[in-house]
Amino acid sequence: MAASTPATVRKQIASGKTDPIYLILGSDEDERFRLAREFADVVEEELRPFNVERLYGGETNPATLLEAVRMLPMLAPRRIVIVSQAEGVLTPKNLTSESLEALEQYVQDPSPQVTVIFEAGNLDKRRRVIKELLKHATVVTCSGIETEGDAKRWVRDEVKRRKLSMDAEAVQALIARTGKDLPRLRADFERLVIYASGQATIGRTDVEAVVGPAVLQDNWAITRAIVQGKADVAMRELALLFNAGVVPQQILGQLVGGAFATDWRLAKLRQRWRRCFGLIWHSRALEGTDAS
Repeated sequence: MAASTPATVRKQIASGKTDPIYLILGSDEDERFRLAREFADVVEEELRPFNVERLYGGETNPATLLEAVRMLPMLAPRRIVIVSQAEGVLTPKNLTSESLEALEQYVQDPSPQVTVIFEAGNLDKRRRVIKELLKHATVVTCSGIETEGDAKRWVRDEVKRRKLSMDAEAVQALIARTGKDLPRLRADFERLVIYASGQATIGRTDVEAVVGPAVLQDNWAITRAIVQGKADVAMRELALLFNAGVVPQQILGQLVGGAFATDWRLAKLRQRWRRCFGLIWHSRALEGTDAS
């Protein structure tokens, strides 16, 4: 078994030099899925329809899988086969001995022109085909966060992957608010990136403005930004409120309340904001109707 890390695998993807078989495991389901999906970047975009195939374990049988991995690339040096939820095809109860043997043979002697990615949750490591995968594949573990150090490494990896800049105090402040809760850390980091969009560096003040209850308590952030003539800040605050699930009616109420709470002499501006949020409210209602 050749053990690897998501960061190392991403370097291989960027270089275009990938191994024949990867087995992506671990408790971080989002990271597993995202890493598996990134393998498509090995193939030029216009050639992906012919050379990138995505399969789902629960909807795939061994014969279909073998057919996909044995197919040669078309007009490209490498073909990519991504098998999500691979436990569905690797450990089904009705796997015949012939199919099992064929899979084992491929794992032992894979095609040099094809990269196969098995992304899976829990696997029965007692099965022969799983033992062969663990022996011959590059095994990547996407584990969750167990310590504060893990959380810091996760943030730094995300910052590096997105080619951003975030100072050490900001990282510490973010971890202090989210703890080791990976779903919350991921969600708050996304909101932080939106808020700090266009800035050279994400700082501690950005974290304090976005993450935690302080954001929800600052009901007048948009109003204050408008009064100060900071349209960019107002739009960022608006995006954050929508991402937090705040409904347009509530935002409109905050704007109207803020208008009367401050010494505005701009009635037309208030009317424009009411009209603007009326349109947003109406468009969201139409989206909900279309979805239903």
